[in-house]
Amino acid sequence: MRHCVERCLLIAITVTSFGLTSNDANAQNATRPTTETTAQAFTSTGARERLDARLQSKLEALAASVHGDVGIYVRHLKSGRSAAIRADEIFPTASMIKVPILLGTFDAINKGRVSFQQMLTYRDSLRYQYDDSLSMPRDGAQVPIARLTLQMITESNNTSSLWLQGLVRGDTINAWLHDHGFDSTRVNSRVNGREADRTKFGWGQTTPREMAGLVVLIREGRAVTRAASEEMYRHLTRIYWTGEALSQLPPWVQAASKQGTVDQSRSEVVLVNAPGGDYVFSVITKNQTDKSYAEGNEGYRLIRAVSAMLWKEFEPKHPFVPDSAARNFKPPEEP
Repeated sequence: MRHCVERCLLIAITVTSFGLTSNDANAQNATRPTTETTAQAFTSTGARERLDARLQSKLEALAASVHGDVGIYVRHLKSGRSAAIRADEIFPTASMIKVPILLGTFDAINKGRVSFQQMLTYRDSLRYQYDDSLSMPRDGAQVPIARLTLQMITESNNTSSLWLQGLVRGDTINAWLHDHGFDSTRVNSRVNGREADRTKFGWGQTTPREMAGLVVLIREGRAVTRAASEEMYRHLTRIYWTGEALSQLPPWVQAASKQGTVDQSRSEVVLVNAPGGDYVFSVITKNQTDKSYAEGNEGYRLIRAVSAMLWKEFEPKHPFVPDSAARNFKPPEEP
């Protein structure tokens, strides 16, 4: 299940710039590996970023429809066209925190702490109470880490996510993020010293820019190793939850994504492998007055509208409008 309501374990993530912007970040430079500077971590191998005023204006108009706080980051990697709204402000991640957990898991595999094929023993005590019982194995079953990573991303299964976080440790994931220049994105839940952040943001925190940066790093083969990046990217292109941003993209176009939802926040990060070149966008809300889990929730509508607008902007030669009956074939939204 990708959702957790406020009484459950929340997830949060923050949005920062593609470089050091805080005093805390400057103080940490001395401890970072010299082989991966902050600028290297966030700079795409594509064109240099440049603000697109028209794109910016369109995003601002769409964001105004939400009663709450909206953060958006967009970048076309080939041309450098970009736009941003509160893109360096911290927001809750909800289930988008599973992208950093995925990175932490593959880093542990690369370092030999665990293996992708390693079998673990499932116990009913591990089950997160709001997960779909159909996705849970029987007590005592042997489950490979490979299946846990896939369920965590594809289905947004919380039991698999928490199991993996416990295996590789949240503080270790946060150390990887710090060492690679991500100064705002953190796992908060079940990590010593982050109780106040968990209270404010939930399970994790990030910024629209940093969340987009993580996915770009994976896409370009620069996260952990090239081999690890390629498999993580495959995971991110197998999403079950296709009802929002992905619903506005042609089904013949590959897209890597992760979604997140809690009562007052809706979020999605997407990297589209479009004919005219890759583009990435991240949309995150917080403090929404609309807490419904219906299709018409303001956050959901914003994500769909942004996705549709960007496809039209970046791919004018490939028009696409979803069939009017497409919503009949989307998974139901869940609280």
